[in-house]
This record gives sequence, structure tokens and C-alpha cells, in this order.
Amino acid sequence: MQLESELAYSQHKLSNGIRLIHRSTYSPIAHTAIVINVGSRDEQPQEYGIAHFIEHSIFKGTDKRKSVHILNRIDGVGGELNAFTTKEETCIYASFLNNYHDRVLELFSDIVFHSVFPQKEIDKEKIVVIDEINSYEDNPSELIFDDFEKLVFGNHGLGRYILGTPSQVMNFTTEKIKDFVNRTYSPNSIVISTIGAIDFDKWVEKCEKHFGSVEKDNKQITRTPYKNYKPRTKILSRDTYQAHVVLGNTAFSYKNKHRLAFSLLNNIIGGPAMNSRLNMKIREKFGFTYALESNYTAYSDVGLFTVYAATDEKYIDKTINLIENELEYYCNNKIKPLTLKHAKQQLIGQLAIQYENNQNEVLSMGKSILNYNRIDTLETTNQEIEKITAEEIQEVAQIVFRKDKYSLIKYIN
Repeated sequence: MQLESELAYSQHKLSNGIRLIHRSTYSPIAHTAIVINVGSRDEQPQEYGIAHFIEHSIFKGTDKRKSVHILNRIDGVGGELNAFTTKEETCIYASFLNNYHDRVLELFSDIVFHSVFPQKEIDKEKIVVIDEINSYEDNPSELIFDDFEKLVFGNHGLGRYILGTPSQVMNFTTEKIKDFVNRTYSPNSIVISTIGAIDFDKWVEKCEKHFGSVEKDNKQITRTPYKNYKPRTKILSRDTYQAHVVLGNTAFSYKNKHRLAFSLLNNIIGGPAMNSRLNMKIREKFGFTYALESNYTAYSDVGLFTVYAATDEKYIDKTINLIENELEYYCNNKIKPLTLKHAKQQLIGQLAIQYENNQNEVLSMGKSILNYNRIDTLETTNQEIEKITAEEIQEVAQIVFRKDKYSLIKYIN
């Protein structure tokens, strides 16, 4: 059981604009993340794929370190160092023994603000990233989501493949990478989060030591909001045994008041639990699908709801009809009180389990400060879930689960 002193979040803002968020724990393992409000949607046409490429290249050399020294800095003391890129964020994170906070913060500061992106290392990393792209294209269950987002968002930044294309990657140079970093990376867009057995004031001092000298600037990323959605259908032929399908619609941004209610509804429909409605109605009842899930991704200006299924091609149309019928049910019927109660209990339990993973939480903390400039405790979130009504569930279903608004993409043999 968590002790009460472990539950409090502490915040601080450096004079240059970098925001800090901290939670104390008694674990000997600490976790730190630096979250940057820059992703693939912030790229210009000649830069497609560069945000993700920087995630790789940021470990390739700084003013004072070569690649091997960067990689050994955390791994050499038994820690783990990693990074990822989304359409709106770049994140670098590490897990390590609690007495290495200085080491991690100093390394993060070095690679984020002093990377030199040597051309020789960049040229080698192009091969790695192109191999990643090709590997991804061999996996239809993942590629179909990118193709669906491209179908929905078109030429907008949210429709862009995060990895870029091989031809785009081959054109990256040290100069292009530095231009992107200088244009988009700013202390105002950075959050550093940590969970560890370290006093907050002491941790702030360490952050001030390693990040306080970063020059303040007033750069702001301007993002073009997505609008004018039109439903589209696309059928692609692929040499796969199974047929794959994704259907869905635009949904609520993470700033929208209905975001939590729709998250609950998505969890009911096709969340990770085996008792989700789609799993029970389609997989368990008819045996049509092996893989079946719904997802809700919220961006700063729009969201995306999807349902994915993989099945034998002879069942694909029946599966789509069953999915649409199930979604329509929630438009026409209020969820029953006992069903709603159980759904809330399930989501509250799932969130509690997620909070048990400190690495997941340290990333969530950084994104929460980045997006909302606050942290909602588990207790606060649970209270908000309990306030959700059957009427609101039906309202959000009627907005998103409109058959005439669905886009659809199919992979068939």
C-alpha cells in the first residue's frame, strides 16, 4: 500500500520556463522523464519524419560526449535509457538507482541542449530508421492505424507518418536537424518529471544546476487546428492471411469537457478487458475475430476514435456490421445504472494498476503538466469518473458513433 507521503505531487518552474514535477517514493528505483511539446505534426514539408529521427540522433554525440559515452552513462550503472516520439511530443526517459539523479539530469541536459548531430553518425542511423520503417510496413496490424490516420486527417500534420519515408529520411542532414531543433525546442515547451526517494527541494537544486543556465526564449509552436473532417473509405490489397479493418470518427480533444466520459465509453466498448462489449458480442459469441479493440487518442485540437478487427476475409463484412450495430446501441439506449456502476469500477481499477507502474506514471506526470499545467491525483480522477452520468454517455455516443461519419479502411487479400 502506498504511504500518504508518497501521494503528493510537488511543482516548480525554473526562471527560464522549464517546468518541474516531482513525486516522492520509498523505492530504491527512480524514474525521470523530459517531455518536449514537439512532435511530427510540427514538421514542415521538407522535414517529414525528422522529429522521430531526432529521437534517434539525440544520442549520437554532444559537445563533450561521443555516442558510446552517452549510451554508457546510464546503462553502465544498471539503468535504462529510452525515448519515443508521438505526433505532439518527444520524450526521453530513464530508470535508475536512486543515487544517480545528478548523472541522469546532467546527461538529459547535455543531449537535449548540446547535441551536435554529427553527419557521420546520422548517415549510419538512417539505415536503422529505414529498417524500422520497413519492419513496420511488414506488420499490417500496426500499419493500418497509420493509414487510417492518413485517411482521416489527409495532408494535415496529424495525418503524417511519424517515421517518415525512406526517401525523406535519406535527405536529413546535420543542418536540417539543427534547424528543426532551434525552431521548435524551447524551455517553455519542456517538462521534467521524476519519481524517486529524493527530497523535492534537493531535486530542484539539481535541476537548477543542470538546466538553469539554459537561455530563456519566447518561442511558441503554432499548430494549425484540424477541421473540415469528411468520412472516407479505402480498400487496399495486401498479401496477408487475415483481413484487417479499422473504422472510426474524429472525437474529443484532450481539452474537451467530454474527454473523460468518452474514455469511459471507449473502455466499455472495446477496452483492454476481456469483458468489453465488442469482445463479448463478436469474438466470444461468433468467434469471428482473434484481435478486436477500440481506441481513443486525444490530441490538443481533436481526437480520434477507432475500432480495429482482424478476421478471416469471409467474415469481414459481418464483423463490420456487428461493430456498427454495437456502437449504434449506445446512441439509442441509455446505459443501465448497474452496468454504468460496474464500468466505473472497472476503469477506476485499471487506472490504479497503471499508477502502480512508476515508469508509466512519470511519463503521465510530464504530459499532464505539459497539457494542463496540473496533476490530477488518482483520487480526483476517480471522483470525476463517479460524476459521469448515463445521459452524458449517451450524448458522447451520439456525437461520435454516427454511422454517416465513419471512415473505414480495409486490408484484404
